[in-house]
Parts: sequence; C-alpha cells; structure tokens
Amino acid sequence: MTSSKALSASRLCRKYDLKALGFKDTSELKDLHEPLGQDRAVAAIRFGIGVRHQGFNMFAFGPSGSGKTDIIRRYIEPEAAAQPVPDDWCYVNNFTTPDRPKMLRLPAGRAKDLAKQMENLTAEVRVVISAAYESEDYRTRLDVIVEQFKLKQEEAFENLQKKASEKNVAIVRTPMGLALAPSSDGKVLNPDAFSKLSPEEQEKFKKDIGELEGELQAVVRMLPELEREQRREIVKLNREVTSFTVDHLIDELREKWRDCTAVLVFFDEVQDYIINHSDVFRLSKDEAVETIPARMAADFMMQQERVIGNCQVNVLVSHKADGGAPVVYEDNPTVENLLGRIEHRSEFGSLVTDFRLIKPGALHRANGGYLILDARRLVFQPYAWETLKRELRSREIRVETLSQMMSLGSMVTLQPEPIPLDIKVILIGDPLLYYMLSQNDRDFNNLFKVPVDFDDRVPVTDEAISLYAQFIATEARKKQLMPLDRGAVEQVMERMTRFTSDTERLSSHTRSLSDLLSEADYWAASRSASRIEAQDVKHAVMAHIHRSDRMRERTQEQFQRGTMMLDTSGAKVGQINGLSVLQLGDFAFGRPSRITARVHLGRGRVIDIEREVELGGPLHSKGVLILSNFLAARYTENKPLSLTASLVFEQSYGGVDGDSASSTELYALLSALSEVPIKQSFAVTGSVNQFGEVQAIGGVNEKIEGFFDLCNFRGLTGDQGVLIPESNVKHLMLKDDVVEAAEKGLFHIYAVTNIDQGIEILTGMPGGEPDTAGNYPSETINARVKARLEAFAEAARQYVKSGSNDKASGVDDG
Repeated sequence: MTSSKALSASRLCRKYDLKALGFKDTSELKDLHEPLGQDRAVAAIRFGIGVRHQGFNMFAFGPSGSGKTDIIRRYIEPEAAAQPVPDDWCYVNNFTTPDRPKMLRLPAGRAKDLAKQMENLTAEVRVVISAAYESEDYRTRLDVIVEQFKLKQEEAFENLQKKASEKNVAIVRTPMGLALAPSSDGKVLNPDAFSKLSPEEQEKFKKDIGELEGELQAVVRMLPELEREQRREIVKLNREVTSFTVDHLIDELREKWRDCTAVLVFFDEVQDYIINHSDVFRLSKDEAVETIPARMAADFMMQQERVIGNCQVNVLVSHKADGGAPVVYEDNPTVENLLGRIEHRSEFGSLVTDFRLIKPGALHRANGGYLILDARRLVFQPYAWETLKRELRSREIRVETLSQMMSLGSMVTLQPEPIPLDIKVILIGDPLLYYMLSQNDRDFNNLFKVPVDFDDRVPVTDEAISLYAQFIATEARKKQLMPLDRGAVEQVMERMTRFTSDTERLSSHTRSLSDLLSEADYWAASRSASRIEAQDVKHAVMAHIHRSDRMRERTQEQFQRGTMMLDTSGAKVGQINGLSVLQLGDFAFGRPSRITARVHLGRGRVIDIEREVELGGPLHSKGVLILSNFLAARYTENKPLSLTASLVFEQSYGGVDGDSASSTELYALLSALSEVPIKQSFAVTGSVNQFGEVQAIGGVNEKIEGFFDLCNFRGLTGDQGVLIPESNVKHLMLKDDVVEAAEKGLFHIYAVTNIDQGIEILTGMPGGEPDTAGNYPSETINARVKARLEAFAEAARQYVKSGSNDKASGVDDG
C-alpha cells in the first residue's frame, strides 16, 4: 500500500516562470504568424485549398470561439488573391421568351462596362431616332408615301365618279356610308321627282345603279387594303431610317466586343428589337405627355420604360480585373441569400417582374472562389441545406424562390437560365453537428470530403510556452490593448491552463484569451497604468467570477446557515461527503453533498434510491451496480451476497448523473458494513471499477474548491481535505487560497489509486491485504466487512432452513 501523504502545494497548481524568455513586456515579442497548436487543421486547410476536384469542400469543426473563421480566412485569402479572377455574370432579356432570361458570361471586370454602354446606347438611340424622324428627308419620303396612296384613292373614286356622271348617277355620303342615287343636271332626285319619271327611265336608273354598286363596293373594299399597304410602306420606311440611324451606333459596340460571341449575338437581338419598336423610342417623356391623350400617356410611358429596359444589362456579379478569386462569408444563409431572388414591382395593382429584378446570392458572388458558411445557421434555415447540396451536385446556380420549390402560389415569375457553378464551400460548425451530418446525411461525405479538425489545447513544452507568449502578444496587438508585462503573461497562462483543467495543456481558445486580455486591459486603464500587470489579470479573473457566481454564493449560504446539512468535523458510520459540479452557462462550481448508506440482511441488492425515484441518470446507476459486484467478488466469492443496502444523496431535489461519486458511495457502504466511522472533515470524489481501482473524473478543481470554501467559512482546522483519484493530479489548477491553505497545512489533498488507500485515510483503519487463503488481518476494514457479510450469509441460510422446516411441519410463514 502506498503512503497516504497529502499532495505538496507545488502539485496543486502549475506556476509559470518566463524569465528565461528575456522580455519585459509583450511589446518586445514578435507576432505569431502561424496558428498555435493547429498543425492538423492547417494541413487540412492547405489540402482543401489545393485539391480542385468536385466534392472536396471543407467542414471546419472545433469548439466555438476557437478562431476557426479567422484561421480559415488567414489561409484562404492569400491563396484566393493569387488565383485567376473569375468571369463576370449578367442576365439579359430573352426577346423570344421573356420569362426565361438569358445569362451572359463576360471577362472579369467588363460587365459594368457593357451595362453602361447599353445604358448610353438606349439614351443615344432615343435622340438620334427622334432627330431622324424630325428630319426633312424623312418627312419628304413619308409625304411621298402618303401622297401616293392618297392619289390612288382619289383616282379610284374619280373613275367611279366619271362613270356615274355619264349615267346621271350621283355618289352621296349617308350615315350608313357611300350610296348611289339618280340625278339630273347634277342634282340628286328626291323620291317624288323619281316617281314622276317614266317607267323606262326608272328602270334604266335602277339598272345603272346596280352596275355601279358593284364597282363602288370594290372601291370601298380596296380602301383598307390601300391603308394597310400604306402602313407597310411607312413601317418599311421607318425600319430603313431606324436601321440607318442605329446601325453605326451598334457597330461601334460590336467593334469593342468582337472577342465575345455571346455579346455580339445579344447586340443583333437588341438591334432587331429597337428597329421593331422604333415608335417607342421616338417620343421623349415630355413629348408623350403633349401628343398622347392623358388617359393613354401613362400606359405609353410604362411601355416605353419596359421597352428601353429590355435593352439593358442586369449585372449580377462584377469583379475587379486584378482582384483574384472572391472570398465570401454569408452570415445569414437563407435560400434567397444563397441563390439570389426574383423581386417584383406593382403595376396597376398587379405584381410583375422581369430580368432586371433578378438579384444575386452568395453563390453568385463567391462563384469561382470560396464561400464560408456557418453550418448550424445553414442547417436550421428552411430548405437551405438541401438547396446548397443540390447546387453543389448539379454545379449550377438556379435562381428559384421558396414558392417555386414548394410549388405554391401562382404569381408571375421567371425561370432564369442556370449559371455554371465552380466554388469551394467551407462550412464552420461544432464537432457534434459534423458527426451527426456525417452519420445521417448520405450526401454529406460526397460533398464535404475534407474535415478540418480544430483543437483548443496545446501540450505544455518549452517551445510551446515561448510560442504562447507570442500568441498573447499577437492577440493584444490585434485588439489594440496595452502591452502585458511578464508577470501578467504568467498569470494569463495560468488562467488558460485552468481552462483546460490539465496542467500539461494550455488552452488555445482564442475567444477566451481575447476576453481575458480585454478585461485585464480595462482594469489596467482604470488605474491609469501604461501596461497590464499581474494584478490586473487577477482582478479580471475575480471580477468575471463575481459577475457569474450568485448561484454559487446562494448554494454556499445554504450550507453556512444550516439549511443544507453537511458536517466538516467529527466521524459517522455510513455517512460521507461527496462532491459534484453544477454548470450554469459558462460558469461551473462545486457543490458538496451528504451521501449516506444503510445495510441490513437481504437478497443481495444495493438500492440506488435516486434511481428508484427516477432522479438518477444512467451513468450514476451504472456506478451503483458496479458496487454490488465489487462487494460480491471481493468478500463473498463462494457465498451469496445476503444484504440489502441503500444509497442516497441527502437533500438532493434534482437529477443526479455521472459515476464520479461511485467511490464515495462505496466508502459509505464499507463504513456501514464495518461499522467504522468516516471522518466528516473529508470530502471524496472519483469513480471506481469492479476491481476497486479509483478512476479519474471531471471538474476536480471546482469540486475541491466547493468543499474548501465551506471549510474555510467554518474555520480551517488542519484536518480537512479532499480525496481525489491519483490520475486527476495532473488536472489540478486550484485557486490561490486553496494552495496557500495547503502550504500552511490547513487543508489537504490526497491522491488515491484504490479503495483500500482511501478507506484508510477516511477511517484511520487500514484496509487490509488478503493472505493466500483470502483472509484479511484482524482489525482491518476488509476483515470487518467480510465478517459482517459472512454473518449476513449465515443468517440468511438459517432463515431459509427454518422456513423449509416450518413448511414441512405444515406451518405457513406467509
């Protein structure tokens, strides 16, 4: 058995001495350019950037606040800057099918030029077309066309009039149109005059009028056709004039864009469209108001705006020619923010849209580069995760609204031509989400093949200590804080070691470090200091704890006022002080609890009262079940375990889980069985296995400090202390007042490896080692326990025997 000597104060907290680094404050330290302790993650990032095959997107995961996004950007942005600039993307009108806008791919940096040129073109076209239609040449040619058709009409009527005059028939205009009537001396005969004519004359008039009516109908039918022919000639003239006017303007643009076939095709379509709608370009807004009736002017102006707009270019994404590949971080990855959206405007009470109202999304902006997304926000947005996967699989960006995806609504919308997608997506999230998606989403591993695993702990070595000092200096300069002197750096490193609960590790959690430095800077500034000192770091730590520890104080107050029953002196059988940790937000504190055990003859059950009332979690129940197996295997190997034992956390009104109290409960059972009291000046933590070995637990620092605070309030006697597993010694980073008390011999921390060591410390009686026959020395805990269990077994045997005899004699024991 090893010695039960308490741990020395030097083993209770790791102290750092940075004198060997030879700096007075962090202003003398260089910046740290590589992430501290992230070699695995950095290698994955570099691989993910370098491999260009489909599906090699990245998922960066690690503790929240570990600086994942900053590190990702630190490596991606320089690489992106050195890569080719991706093409610009535009949407233009589909003059054949307007609800299916065409995409236009342009060399980087040229999209805005094209949009500006088309804007200037439409403005100039309106001027030159208006001038061309006002020119003398156009008016002369128009007058010629009008006069020609006027002459044709007049000629047709003159021929008919001549024939009618020869036959004394007049052509008269009536409300029903043109009609033929008999005449004499150039005057139309009224019905009375006509009736006085001889029958022969009347018959002749009727015959002549009948012949002339056919010719009149032919002339009348010819007039609309002449008008249509006249309009066709005018349209032809207008096309010639417009084409002559516009061709040279568009030819100038063709010369500038002769290297882009798609743009030249677009120019051809625009040219035809302008020629076909030249009448819309003729009138300015003021002229339209003057020449068109008021009730029609608004319609015409809206039509004019639409026609002119159809010749424009909607620039979706435009890059600087020397800007490299884009790096985009989308903070709110909704479907619309990823894919873009199609907006609508109101026209006369209806919602309408066109290609100009297509807006880009993050996928458009990052196309050809890198897109960084928060994985948790992405997964929680409706349809966003499935949408992103679909775009990555198809390698196309399809601008769709949620209503289109869900086949809801009947609002007029568009179906823009898809844009090819070439992108590297980096998701940033926590490990749990990564493993959940990897396990449950069949597409995930095909699309995100590069895991980037961030660690938040750095092994403590001489090199790591030096780099960590640079890490602190770098973070302070980044946040424009005062420099830290050497003592402050040592205090920061102690605090960051406490965060890991491991004396062999330093926390590289960037947010925690940044927050600590910012708070220390505040306290240094409050005393008008020029640099941060150790006292400022300590003040920051204490102030942070004070802001969060109201519930801890309330809990301690319950023990101090006697509301919660817990002894810190004396000795009692079957009673022991256990330790647990409560986590509230980012603040954890220890809470001591009284645990009691009672034993009596029974059927070999160790009753977990917490489990029986459904307050015990599965891990706690597992620990209690181990205890019954330990007792049976050690003390009653060849006999039945004939006891019933009960274990309970006294005054516990919430759930209990975890197996960190299993060794504590076993000590209480051994005390109850041996009837040897346990010193109440001790508290215990640690789990136990079936061989009686004490195993490591979590929250060891908080647990020790929770019991120390109560003992300190009641007065330290030099007998108080805590038992912890030996394997937890490397996790000790206790606060200064605990270390100071231990150094003075007022409080003790004992590290044990097995139950026998612990029970000796707690009772003052040795546990006892078995001989070759399995017997323990007298006056040892194990001997007493074995004797008690054997007595229980014998009593049980006698009980069963007497019960059998009674039944044989016809006695009913029921």
